[in-house]
Amino acid sequence: MRGRLLPSLNAIRSFETVARHNSFTRAAAELNVTQSAASRLVRSLEEYLGVALFVRRSRHIELTDQGRFYNALVKESLDRIEAGTVELISARDGKGTLSIGMLPTFGTRWLVPRLSSFQEEHPEISLNILSSDGELDFTKERIDVAIRFGHGNWPGAIIDPLMGEEIQVVCSPKLMEGPHPLTTFEALHFHRLIRHSTRPNAWEHWFLAVGAPRDDLQWGPQLEHFFMVIQAAVAGLGVALLPSYLIEDELRKGTLVTPFPIRVAGPGAYYLVTSAAKSQLPRVRIFRKWLLAQVERSASSELV
Repeated sequence: MRGRLLPSLNAIRSFETVARHNSFTRAAAELNVTQSAASRLVRSLEEYLGVALFVRRSRHIELTDQGRFYNALVKESLDRIEAGTVELISARDGKGTLSIGMLPTFGTRWLVPRLSSFQEEHPEISLNILSSDGELDFTKERIDVAIRFGHGNWPGAIIDPLMGEEIQVVCSPKLMEGPHPLTTFEALHFHRLIRHSTRPNAWEHWFLAVGAPRDDLQWGPQLEHFFMVIQAAVAGLGVALLPSYLIEDELRKGTLVTPFPIRVAGPGAYYLVTSAAKSQLPRVRIFRKWLLAQVERSASSELV
């Protein structure tokens, strides 16, 4: 069995550093070698590969097309090695920092209020909570786990369903005192409907579920986060469609009201998405077990 076809790691490091600085002089200073040594290492890599990685001009250098291709590959690989090295150093004896990619409003309203019990049980684990609701990339975001809303389609990750959601129509109580109170579904046509940018089909889903007419709708602002949608509804900017668990405080305080006694199952669910590469790290296993227990406890309390 043949060994790996790999060039010298010193040559690889020199090439990446030169490409990053676009200078042999600055790269040599970072690497703590002479300029001629850095140049020789890069030249040895070019000879090994059989291609020119740089065009050398009198006063500057430029990456060739092959150099740009190889630099992107090398940079990504070195970034992963560096992240893994930091990971192992910080994870000694089960300690370290757990990085959680979190949907902002879900984190604020549901998870964060429960995290004190996690910290009490596991003071050796530090928490780093990042707002994260775009395309999931564990390496790029440098996170261990993420909480996402969707249909469980995250290839290459470990998926744990957490909970579904029920959505309902809410508005400011002042709107109910106006000329077109929401006493029927048809009255929705007199008001602007506030939308969440990552749930563009939520209103369509609701109208189909309740059998309400969908003609001549007025669209209000489209907002990026649920907490923005909640505040817009409280401010009277229109009628909102929101998960019930996110608006318990507003309904209790009376800053929002529910004109229709209807809750509709939302078109998706919340999931804990765990990086497969990090799933066996102690802090990740501990958090996963704790979170699933919290979800079960929350579901049980709702049935009482």
